[in-house]
Amino acid sequence: MTARQFHDRHFPVRPNLEQLKHQAKDLLRAIRRADPAAVAELHKRHPKPIEPADAKLADAQFTLARSYGLSSWPRLVTACRMTDAIWRGDIETVRNLVLKDPRLLHEAARGLPDSNWGPPMSYAANVGQDAIILMLRDLGATDLQHAFDRACLQGRIETARRLYAMGARPASGCVMGPCETLNASGLALLFELGAEFADEHGDRLAPIALLLQTYSRGPRGKHECLELLATRGIHLPDTSPMAVHRGRTDLLEAHLAHDPHLLTRTFSHEEIYPPELGCHADHSLALHGAPLAGTTLLHLCVDFDEIEIARWLIAHGMNVNAKAAIDPDGFGGHTALFGCVVSQPYRCGLQQDAAFTRLLLDHGADPNSRASLRKRLRFVRDDSMHEYRDVTPLSWGERFHDQDWVNRPAMRLIAARGGQL
Repeated sequence: MTARQFHDRHFPVRPNLEQLKHQAKDLLRAIRRADPAAVAELHKRHPKPIEPADAKLADAQFTLARSYGLSSWPRLVTACRMTDAIWRGDIETVRNLVLKDPRLLHEAARGLPDSNWGPPMSYAANVGQDAIILMLRDLGATDLQHAFDRACLQGRIETARRLYAMGARPASGCVMGPCETLNASGLALLFELGAEFADEHGDRLAPIALLLQTYSRGPRGKHECLELLATRGIHLPDTSPMAVHRGRTDLLEAHLAHDPHLLTRTFSHEEIYPPELGCHADHSLALHGAPLAGTTLLHLCVDFDEIEIARWLIAHGMNVNAKAAIDPDGFGGHTALFGCVVSQPYRCGLQQDAAFTRLLLDHGADPNSRASLRKRLRFVRDDSMHEYRDVTPLSWGERFHDQDWVNRPAMRLIAARGGQL
């Protein structure tokens, strides 16, 4: 995972042109009524000194496009049309766009210079549009290798096989893509095709560390990836946190039999993310929501979206109000419910229905438990450390510095169950 260029707005993977047109009109109205934020954005993005009262729709459109990281409004429109056509499998529209402007064949389909979804052929590989891939290849597309890597990363196995038949080969470090996205089918294909299990520098621990520390969430894929490693002779430590990573209640059962205090134990960051597997000494590079250092197995389940293991733990007597350890600076003491509010699974598009929050509350989670937390996010605009003293789950969510991470359905459910700011 590498840092990327940040813009004021995030351009979606599949942008909607109609919504963007409405946004431009809203921005124009805000500029004309001299809204400070809108005027500041106009002055920041537009090359000409324009008085707010004189702004035109084209000025707002240009400003909006630049705020998304695109060079102009026409380029934004083209990006919307290109990506929409690829998703729909509209070969003729893609062909006509490229024939009209051959540069599009090699530019990122979303129009962003730092877009890892790549040019149109690679973008089509992400979504398994094989006919578009063949057409673009005939027109001279050269991103065959990137398209293959993206197909493996997304688990588009038949697409990846076709690209392999066209000449793509597993490149150095290619296993990092499926490890990042927890895509077991893509990883299995790369193993089948003889890929080396290492990053581009030959580090054989890097893919394992990425599997454990990735921003992605998907229990089934993660379990299958780790079992693939185990079957290939890669040693995974026999610990209860690793059993959670692997989704193995049978292993947890054995640990519980040997350690009757397992369900009250808290685990260090290093026990959760083992350094011997290449996990980074910088705790912030293990990408999660609420802090995990010094937490229980239930806290891990919330962040890893392991709801079935959470049910198993609760059935075996886990206290849903068990608190994390408190560090020497007074931070910690949060229950698993805090992890439902500032949530990596929610950030990844999971837990939209607050199912985990409901599970905890139904088993007696205190909606007004208090704790002090500090959190540093990575690969976001603001990656500084933030501190939150004596907060409840709801005030933690309301005050959190990046609201994209805050699970509003969870907040509403906690409020409905008596939670207070």
